[in-house]
Amino acid sequence: MSHHNPSDDDLRHLLTDASTIAMVGASSKPDKASYGIMQKLQRAGYRVIPVNPHEAEILGERSYPSLLDIPERVDIVDVFRRPEDTPAIADEAVKIGAKALWLQTGIAAARASAGGLAVVMDACIGASHSLLRVPPKARGR
Repeated sequence: MSHHNPSDDDLRHLLTDASTIAMVGASSKPDKASYGIMQKLQRAGYRVIPVNPHEAEILGERSYPSLLDIPERVDIVDVFRRPEDTPAIADEAVKIGAKALWLQTGIAAARASAGGLAVVMDACIGASHSLLRVPPKARGR
């Protein structure tokens, strides 16, 4: 399957409208990419909810074992997991009604697209946020 990421305007709109991002595979280890990206997104004003069954809390946010356990609406699901884990994550993202699935790899793109999600691959959400000059969000819960 050939995949094309949404346009810069569509990504800017997605990031501007989003307020809550679930980060699947978030880590409490400062040397991990997910930790730094979560911190950056929090500083940009997003509510970032970690999803990791092996963590209780990351960067002041309660961690959940799966997307299905999050008790609030999620706009974007950002994935930091092995490619073989992403199909099930895509299915969960569709089930919870997320607007987008942000992947580092393309294995689950067809599933997420079929479920109506915007799919972004091989583009770091933190770098895209900076490059697109998305304004900071008002921090509110």
